[in-house]
Amino acid sequence: MPAGSAPLLPPLAAGPSSLWRLGSGYLNSFPKDKHYKALNTAVHQEGPIGLGEHYFQQPEGMLLPGSRPTPAPPQKASCRLWAAMGKLQSKLRHSTYKYRPDGIIEERTQTNAFQEYSPAHVDTVSVVAALNSDLCVSGGKDKTVVAYNWKTGNVVKRFKGHEREVTKVSCVHKSDQFFSASRDRTVMMWDLHGSVQPRQHFSGHAMVVTGVAVSPDSSQLCTGSRDNSLLLWDVGTGQCVERAAVSRNLVTHLCWVPREPYVLQTSEDKTIRLWDSRGLQVAHQFPTKQHIQTYCEASEDGHMCISCSSGFGGEGCEATLWDLRQTRNRICEYKGHFQTVASCVFLPRALALMPVVATSSHDCRVKIWNRDTGACLSTLSLDGSGPLTSLAVGDTRSLLCASFSRGIHLLRVDHGPGLELREVAAF
Repeated sequence: MPAGSAPLLPPLAAGPSSLWRLGSGYLNSFPKDKHYKALNTAVHQEGPIGLGEHYFQQPEGMLLPGSRPTPAPPQKASCRLWAAMGKLQSKLRHSTYKYRPDGIIEERTQTNAFQEYSPAHVDTVSVVAALNSDLCVSGGKDKTVVAYNWKTGNVVKRFKGHEREVTKVSCVHKSDQFFSASRDRTVMMWDLHGSVQPRQHFSGHAMVVTGVAVSPDSSQLCTGSRDNSLLLWDVGTGQCVERAAVSRNLVTHLCWVPREPYVLQTSEDKTIRLWDSRGLQVAHQFPTKQHIQTYCEASEDGHMCISCSSGFGGEGCEATLWDLRQTRNRICEYKGHFQTVASCVFLPRALALMPVVATSSHDCRVKIWNRDTGACLSTLSLDGSGPLTSLAVGDTRSLLCASFSRGIHLLRVDHGPGLELREVAAF
């Protein structure tokens, strides 16, 4: 070893070792080289928020700055400590933030045990939607569409037919039928109680299908793609009846406005368009935003819609509430996420004393907002989930949240002095 060089750290499990505690500041005294990064990653990669101390095994004879030698504990004690830490970490994976009326933010580490159900998918879940108060349907990179009973934790049925990742799902109102869109450029219609084969097949786009919405009376289907086009289909016959295209209109999401012949659409060109399905013409275009618009949803009464945007480091990363009536003005903005907001939903009136909306983001957080004031009422951080990809209302107290790394999360809204989110199950 060259003179004056620092000894390199061997693997944590190698050689005689002592148990050392790393509190705040110890790791910062190491030089910021690749060995520091490797050690820091090894120590902290499973560490939960709020866990004040971490432990690692130090090679004999090597002292950390400010440390003093201690006798080596028995190996069994060390093993027991590591096992205990593993159990502790599994319970402290999530943090909640509660916003009090006086403006003080309380951070609470969630310790409630939750159910680990059998997974719905074997890979990233791209989208989830509620079929009814017990069942949800989801799709992902494993090319399958899954109907799942999120109250019992059981797979009801798996549907296979797509050749590539499932990007979107849309459920038929008060029915057991639903649609799935895919990177294979097709849309398929499924029946929960029918065959595992698709009931109807819609093929006409030149690129990945990134939007699918069914009309309130279930007779028409609107699909959108990165090929800049929207197609209107007759559900009964499977035939395309209208086609429209706008230059640079890379569709990111579609939503049919309840009780109306209008389809809401977001795009990578940073615009939100309102289409009239009677002839498939643009009825209105909202003011262009500064960032890509990723998702949209209309309120149950059809009077308002909410859209959300991409972003990074707090720039963009917002949701916007719009008036769908005559003025069609911007009503409110919801800012507080740090990365792209991937999904937004209106929550049931029965859930709170005030109108509220929820958003999920690539920053691993789900937030509940006061719809009218834009105040953040509650935040749940799903640490280790990866980017959150989709959000859906399960029932009057439950949310379903799809994630990149940990499947689908079942969230519960608790009432107290304020609203509080917690995770109760994952599948």
